[in-house]
Amino acid sequence: MGNIDKRNRLDEAPFGYKVTKNNTILIDYNGRQVKVLKDKDAEKILEKIKIAADEKEVQLILAKITGNFKRGNERNVNSKNM
Repeated sequence: MGNIDKRNRLDEAPFGYKVTKNNTILIDYNGRQVKVLKDKDAEKILEKIKIAADEKEVQLILAKITGNFKRGNERNVNSKNM
């Protein structure tokens, strides 16, 4: 995983996921839902998560699925004005 997570952001485990009864996956980033996967997309991701070697690899899978989380411009939840 060498150059993928240069700033070690995935060590903090910012991504989480929940699987519903109908196998829908809800992906969240720092506690906020950012993506919903259903049907075949959800099945593919569950298979990848099952064979992941460790938690950091699961975090990488979730980061790639959510899309625009690789440019370093992500904000910290505490820095947002709510």
